Parts: sequence; C-alpha cells; structure tokens
Amino acid sequence: LQYEYFNAVLINERDEEGNYLELGKEFILVPNDHFNNLPVNVSLSDVQVPTNMYNKDPAIVNGVYWSESLNKVFVDNFDRDPSLIWQYFGSAKGFFRQYPGIKWEPDENGVIAFDCRNRKWYIQAATSPKDVVILVDVSGSMKGLRLTIAKQTVSSILDTLGDDDFFNIIAYNEELHYVEPCLNGTLVQADRANKEHFREHLDKLFAKGIGMLDIALNEAFSMLNEFNHTGQGSICSQAIMLITDGAVDTYDTIFAKYNWPERKVRIFTYLIGREAAFADNLKWMACANKGFFTQISTLADVQENVMEYLHVLSRPKVIDQEHDVVWTEAYIDSTLADDQGLVLMTTVAMPVFSKQNETRSKGILLGVVGTDVPVKELLKTIPKYKLGIHGYAFAITNNGYILTHPELRPLYEEGKKRRKPNYSSVDLSEVEWEDRDDVLRNAMVNRKTGKFSMEVKKTVDKGKRVLVMTNDYYYTDIKGTPFSLGVALSRGHGKYFFRGNVTVEEGLHDLEHPDVSLADEWSYCNTDLHPEHRQMTQLEAIRRYLTGKEPLLQCDKELIQEVLFDAVVSAPIEAYWTSLALNKSENSDKGVEVAFLGTRTGLSRINLFVGPEQLTNQDFLTAEDKENIFNADHFPLWYRRAAEQIPGSFVYSIPFSTETANKSNVVTASTAIQLLDDRKSPVVAAVGIQMKLEFFQRKFWTASRQCASLDGRCSISCDDDAINCYLIDNNGFILVSEDYRQTGYFFGEVEGAVMNKLLTMGSFKRITLYDYQAMCRTNKESSDSAHSLLDPYNAFFAAVKWIMTELVLFLVEFNLCSWWHSDLTAKAQRLKQTLEPCDTEYPAFVSERTIKETTGNIACDDCFKSFVIQQIPSSNLFMVVVDNECFCDSVPPITMAPIEIRTSLLNYLVHNESLKCERLKSQKIRRRPESCHGFHPEENARECGGVLGLSAKPPLVLLPLLLAIFSR
Repeated sequence: LQYEYFNAVLINERDEEGNYLELGKEFILVPNDHFNNLPVNVSLSDVQVPTNMYNKDPAIVNGVYWSESLNKVFVDNFDRDPSLIWQYFGSAKGFFRQYPGIKWEPDENGVIAFDCRNRKWYIQAATSPKDVVILVDVSGSMKGLRLTIAKQTVSSILDTLGDDDFFNIIAYNEELHYVEPCLNGTLVQADRANKEHFREHLDKLFAKGIGMLDIALNEAFSMLNEFNHTGQGSICSQAIMLITDGAVDTYDTIFAKYNWPERKVRIFTYLIGREAAFADNLKWMACANKGFFTQISTLADVQENVMEYLHVLSRPKVIDQEHDVVWTEAYIDSTLADDQGLVLMTTVAMPVFSKQNETRSKGILLGVVGTDVPVKELLKTIPKYKLGIHGYAFAITNNGYILTHPELRPLYEEGKKRRKPNYSSVDLSEVEWEDRDDVLRNAMVNRKTGKFSMEVKKTVDKGKRVLVMTNDYYYTDIKGTPFSLGVALSRGHGKYFFRGNVTVEEGLHDLEHPDVSLADEWSYCNTDLHPEHRQMTQLEAIRRYLTGKEPLLQCDKELIQEVLFDAVVSAPIEAYWTSLALNKSENSDKGVEVAFLGTRTGLSRINLFVGPEQLTNQDFLTAEDKENIFNADHFPLWYRRAAEQIPGSFVYSIPFSTETANKSNVVTASTAIQLLDDRKSPVVAAVGIQMKLEFFQRKFWTASRQCASLDGRCSISCDDDAINCYLIDNNGFILVSEDYRQTGYFFGEVEGAVMNKLLTMGSFKRITLYDYQAMCRTNKESSDSAHSLLDPYNAFFAAVKWIMTELVLFLVEFNLCSWWHSDLTAKAQRLKQTLEPCDTEYPAFVSERTIKETTGNIACDDCFKSFVIQQIPSSNLFMVVVDNECFCDSVPPITMAPIEIRTSLLNYLVHNESLKCERLKSQKIRRRPESCHGFHPEENARECGGVLGLSAKPPLVLLPLLLAIFSR
C-alpha cells in the first residue's frame, strides 16, 4: 500500500533544498488557548511512530490508512463537546493517532521513546487483571549479555503490570532463588514501590550452575494455585513468564498435572540469545498452554517482544466483544500546565477490535481509543462555595489511591515542576492519617455511601501552623467509574448558607467596580462549553448572562445571586478606604500598604494605599501567592485563620517564604465577619490589611515604652539589657524581637527553656503531625532511604476602622512596670545531595485560649530564669518578657524540624527480617475491577509465536464505537 500520512515528528520539516521530507508534508498548526496555547491542528490528527519502528512498515501504513476515518469522528466529538482535550487511538501495531494534531519533538538524543502500548490506559483497556510469576534462568549458560537481556526483559514485563495485577519473580538453576526471599510462596501487588523493590534486587542475580526448569515450573504452578485459593490477587488471568536460553524437555507431565485440560494458566516463553536449538521445546510449551513464544537476541528486541503477551491476554475480551471502559489513576499532563501548575488528568479508554466472524476466535485486538479528562472536571458538580471555608471534595481509586485531594502534593521543589516519583500512588490514609483504622478509606474503596466523622489536624501556611477541627465526611461512588467521591465539611462551616437578595442592576453596578475581582478557579459560568465563550472572564460572563446577551451560557444562578448581594453590601467600604487614603494623618508614613476584603462567594475587594511598584510584597493577593487567594481547593489563608479565631478578634502573622529562613518584611492582619445573633450563621466575610514589618515593630516598641505612672516614665522597659521582649503569635512564631534576625523564627528555637516551661504549664501545647509525602535530603554516603446581614455596613466599618486606626494602640494598655518577674541558636541547614520520598513526623504548637497571663521561673544550672507572658486582647498575639541575665544552656532549643520516621526504624528493620517482610506483604483493602476476561473456551491458541501476517480492514463498528465513547 502506497500511502502518505502526517508523521507527528516529520511534519513541516524540510530538506536542504527546501522540499518537505517524506511523511513531513505541510501541516498547519495554530496556537489554541484550550490546549494551553500549544500550536495544534483542530481539523486533523497526526500519527506518532516509536523511534525503534519503521515509519513505512506495511503493517503500520495499512493501520494508519484505515484509521484515517477517525479524523471526522474526532472533529465531530470536539464540536459537540468543546471541553474535550486530547483524543487518540493507540494501535496494536505500535502507532499512535492523536487529535488535535501536534508536532512531536525528539529528546536530546534524537529519540522518542513513547510507545502507546506501554501506557497504563492501553494495558488496562486491552487486558484483564492478572497474577504473574516470572521465572528467570540463572544457570551458567546465562552469563554475560544473556543475563543482561534477561534482566531487561523482566524489567519490561514489570512495566506492563499495574496496580490491579500481582506478581513474583523466581530465579532458578539447580535451586530456586526468590528474588525477594521473604516473599516465598506468595504474590504481591504490582504497585510502584513493590516493582522498584524487585528491580533493585534484580541487580544481585548472577549466573552459575545447572538450570532445573522442572523445579521452577512446579513451584510457579503451586504458588498460583494456592494464591488463587486465598481469595487474594486479581482472581482473573494467570500467567507464567519463562525467560531462559533453552529447555531440554517439554515438561508435559507438569502441565498435565497442573494446567490441562482447562489451560487456565498461560505460559509465555522468551528465548534469550541467537541460538535456536531449544526453540521448538519452548514454543511447544507456549502453544500447549495458550501462551506465546518469542526470541530475544538483543537489548533492542526486548520491548517489542514483551508486548506480544498483552495481545494474547486481550483475546478473551475481544471474543466476548466487551467494550469495557477503564479509567486510569491520576497523572500529570505537563503539556497542559495552567497558571496554577501542572494539570492532573485521568484517561478513559476502551478496546477496539475486529468483529469479522472469520477472525473472531483469534481475538484480534486492533488497539485502544481514549481521551483525557482533567480531574477537576469530575468535581465541578460540587462548587467550593457550598462546602464552607474549610470544606473540600476528594476522590480515590479502587485501590485507595488519591485521584484528587487538596493535600495531594505531586511536585517538589516548588517552581521547578519536578514530579515526585510516587505522586500517582499516594493512598488516602496518607493524607487523612487521623483515621488510623482506615474506616473512611475502606468504606470508599468498597464503594459504599455513608457518613464518617473524626477530629482532624489540618496544616496551613506551608505546614507551619495547624488548625484542629472536627470533620464530617460524606462519601459515595461515582457511577460508571472505579472512583469514589468524598466531601469533607468542617463543623461550624458549610452546613448553613446565608442568602441575600438585590436587584440585578444594583449588583452589576457594584460588581463591576475596578477594585472587585472574582475567584478565577470558581465556576460562576461555564465558559468551556462553547469556543466563543472561552476568552471571557467570569465577570464578563456573568454580565452577559444577566443582561441576556449570551443565552447559551450555563451559569450557577444561586452563586451569582449571592455574589451580587455581596458586591452591594460590601461596596461602601470602598468609600471608607478612599477617605483613609486621602487623610494622610491616618497613614502618614505609608506603613499600611494594602487593605482587602473577601466574601464567602469568592468576591474580593483590594485597596492599595501605596503604588503597586512600592508594595513590599508584590505577590500578595495575586496568582503567584496561591495560598492567599480564593481557588478551587480552599479559601485564602487569612480568611481561614480568621474564621477560627474568637469572633471580633484579629489574627496577625508574618507570611512564610519557601526559603529555609523566613525573610518576610510584612505583617498580615485579618478578622472574620459573621452574624452575632442566635441564628445559625456562617462566617460571611473576612477583612484585613497588610503592613510593613518595620512599621508594625516600631509601633510595638513605642507602646512598650509607655507606662501608667504619673510621670509616664518606666522603671523598667524593653530597652533594658536585663530583659528580652518578644511579641509572638498563637503558634509560637516571633513577630517582634530586639534582634531583628529572629523575626519569623519559632520561639522555642530562640528561648528553648522558656518554651519548654510554657509547654509544661499548659500555656502552649504540642501537636504531632505526619507527612507521608515528604521529600528528604540525603547524602550520597547516607544509609537512609531515601439572611440579611443585620447591619452589614456597621460590621464592615467597625472591623476596618479598628484595624486601620488602632492597630497597635492596644499595647499602650500594658504596663511593663507591673511585670517582673536567649541566646539565638543558629540552626545549621546542611545541604544534601539528593531528594528522596520519605515519611516524616514533626510538631506544631498552639496556644491555650483560656490562659491570659502566666509567670514562671526556670531552675537553670546556677540561677533562676524568670519570664512573663500575657495575651494581647482581641488578637492572637502574646507579649513575652524574659530575664536576660540567667542562661539555661543545658536546655536545648525546641525546633519544628521534621524527623524521618523510617530513620529511627531503619537499623531495627535491617536486623529484624520478619518485620521487614511483613511490611512488604502488608496490603490494604482494595476492590477488584468488576470486569474479568481471563479465559474463553472458543479461543484459537494456534497463533502462539512468530509474526502474525494479518492486515486489519477498516471495521465499520469503529465509528459508532468512538461516538459512544466521546459523547458525554
């Protein structure tokens, strides 16, 4: 067949004479905002062929030819549902047809290693779950290159196994050698951690002795049989993979004993090396047991030959004519990174096969069709505003792995976009770790519908602070998928929702104020459905929807009504801010830089008291500072923390930077606004300011020097060398210190003895937290593994006026004369060579709200150290005065540094193999996929080796099949 197609690598490429290369014709590419402004062709698909395959191989050309009819299907699908992203067809022959068409670029070595048949979506759609035993010949004849090829073959087989599969590896010569000795006689789940563990052990294999295959086969069959009877594993397909350079017998007596006549266990044989002396025996073994035989002579042959077994395992599904729809676990699509980072996706796919009666028994798989679905699309039916300030939605897979969760952190070293190696297999129990008995996890894995409650410790502000709350979890299954959905509502938030009512004209007038913005990630109107809407902002979409100019827009009427109400109610605050800006005496030295307000509907108002270029913190309230704006996962940090304070009080904090040392030069203060009556009322808004740290500290020192004596003079003040004065927040972080370098440090690092005493007295309490997604630095030589608002105007004005004009005047009320009765510990941060996944434990600290003032004495080596701590009213701040003439060097500083959990157990595990083995064998509850096609009596097993010379004709069923897949 002579046929020219658009090769994704060669398109638009020219030779030295300016002519288009063969298969590289002109292919129009236009940047498209729906595809992250990548240059694409929304009229055509193009084709990628793996580098190790010939572009014009007849089988590939033939498949590309008949699959060209998919172009119309892809385009029609996209026209019907413009929210679709990538659509594609992965052929069993190896080529990959992708829509919209896009140019592929080789890596620095000129290679494109992508092979669609090795992707999880292809393997899951093409085959059923399986239990696999891999037998590796390590007899003397396997020395050198043969053993290297054998190890690579095993590694490639592991690549094809997924979380629904189970496996073990046995090396054999005259004896059996389990690659992981503690897993003798059993199989383990093929998750990423287990596969990597076995790969590490493969390097320890060496060749010697005589190969006794009969012993290995007996062990493999016995293990599969016993494991199947335990009810564990896949309970579906079973296979033995034999990797050897020869077999002196056909071992039919063993097959007769264990596998005939049903032949439920398939045998796949891989002959290593160029010699063919034992090829007949190995091929007979495969053919007699519904398997497949291949010969692997070089490392380059490995992947293509390993793939053959997948098509054999797909036969029962093809014969059953079952178009099982599969969904993959979450993964990162780096090509569609948005302003918030890389996009989490899941793929929905199904097999494509020939329905010709004459080939039905052969079970010919043509390939797999699929489309990518952004995970956030699955959660759009649960708007954030209905979940309350701390509420969130999440989803998990049938294996308990997180599909989406606000606490999922797939990247490390923020800004560098490096993926954690285990980001797609984070278990729900690793983020909802307070559920020690996995009650919530197991109920969701088993696709139950119900409710569960527990106390949780949620970290905020880059993990430095903790909020202790009680969460109510509601969960159910997502029909048609292997996923389960959960919603967490924090007690006191999300159960009640305040409703207001204003006219459209009033609302739009105030909503379109230049200082008003809406949450970019909230869906007030769905602008993805129609291409002409995609360029609209949410504010523009709301306006056009309310004025009737865009009748096709789909909008959340309830949310829009509430955001209009919030716009009207909060509008007068703009006039107040303007009056403050005009009154220079209120802010003469421009210490207060920005005032802000946010409401429960994602509406924000921002007022700058200095020019944008003069802002100390340029990122605050912008997309660069995601934690302090409304987004799909959470309310701003200043809103969340204010909501947990006593009504009417203010929360102050210094923002933490991502660097090792905090270098922030600003202080943020905010307070929540809620209805203070007997009705059940939510927090409706939060208001605050951000000021220069130097301005805040200057106000503090001025106030600390004022005393209540008649002459106003202080007998003792913070200027005295005998005492040290600090201003700390409710989590123990220093806002003001005589040593400016200590700003932002944890108080326990500076005054360890005093902090220890405060913990003992109950003024502060330590909360132990866990991070099961941590990345630990390790040295190369390290052994570690790595309703009306009543009078809303008064509420807003009172809050803002107080915080703007009397921010630090409260300090005047405190008399240092009536209080009386640190060394700075520089924490060395050793830079490590590498980062590896690890589990860590670390503390957080919270003040006790009921304690207003405390004094104490600490017995040190040869003196007593005195201190006084007093809470600043209507705030989360404490003033601490410490005796500076007594030193407690024997008391170490208290730090918040995380400790790697495994480090403390490492030596113990090394010397206790039984515990180490139990850890490997441990398996959390999982739910098997409902579909299983492991065996079919009509299967034609005669095609069991060599190349099948079949040419697929264009199946008429393909078009309606794809239409069914992509119509939503």
